[in-house]
Amino acid sequence: MDTAPFGDVPFEEAPFDYAALLRQIAADLVPLVGSGTPAEYIPALASVDPNRFAMAIADLDGNVYGTGDWQVPFSTQSITKVFALALALAEGGDALWDRVGREPSGNPFNSLVQLEYENGIPRNPFINAGALVVTDRLQTLTGDASSELLRFMREESGNPDIGFDAGVAASEQEHGDRNAALAHFMAAYGNIDNPVPTLLDHYFWQCSIEMSCADLARAGRFLARHGLRADGSRLLTRSEAKQINAVMLTCGTYDAAGEFAYRVGLPGKSGVGGGIVAVVPGRCTIAVWSPGLDRQGNSVAGVAALDRFTTLTGLSVF
Repeated sequence: MDTAPFGDVPFEEAPFDYAALLRQIAADLVPLVGSGTPAEYIPALASVDPNRFAMAIADLDGNVYGTGDWQVPFSTQSITKVFALALALAEGGDALWDRVGREPSGNPFNSLVQLEYENGIPRNPFINAGALVVTDRLQTLTGDASSELLRFMREESGNPDIGFDAGVAASEQEHGDRNAALAHFMAAYGNIDNPVPTLLDHYFWQCSIEMSCADLARAGRFLARHGLRADGSRLLTRSEAKQINAVMLTCGTYDAAGEFAYRVGLPGKSGVGGGIVAVVPGRCTIAVWSPGLDRQGNSVAGVAALDRFTTLTGLSVF
């Protein structure tokens, strides 16, 4: 299939050749791979080769197409916040939104600034403070937040070998003073239910989960399938799936969410390990990985690859 006219085909009828599309994107991205800097404040991530690149697309039936290092596991970091949020909503419903907002923060992901002005209520579930509240809620609901999340990731991806990276978890624990400060500050406002050390332990293990782009693309399909899990059972209502996708679009890429929406036009969630998962509702899920980050903590080549995807295909939420 000629890859040039992807964007000329109407959305409803487009018979995309994903393999050809990925080959074209990988070729177009060669000059950008290696740009940016791996996350230096987490020693276990600082040593990752910045020249790695991977991209995978999973359709609604679970077929996965990939390019580059698409089967190589990497540290998912904040991408797991999407899955923790989905489980917390599925287990406990809308009560979560009394404890965390749904607005962009406009500040770095680990900022303490707004918490004092807003009485310990984080702006959204994807900044670190908000993710800590979500993990706290999931811990209360399940008794073992990190293990429950890992089980969910294994089931949705179809890969029982997905696991934690103990080295990354230990590295984050050792350098996690700011996250501890966020948790203690919110606890002082009564917005944390579990002991802070327990919460931090589960949060650091959650962020250490390693997955490949193939795993991530498969695992995220419930958001493209309007809340349906891989086995066909319903995890979320259509409305809840819509809500998560909406918060991903407006808050999923730290304080660069506006730029991401402008360039890519899809719900997405990034992590400082260099990964991004993005959703085309009703169509497919995309995962990219390249460790070099921009100043906001998003993968330079990853954002560019998703930009290229929506440009070539015309698939976006707009």
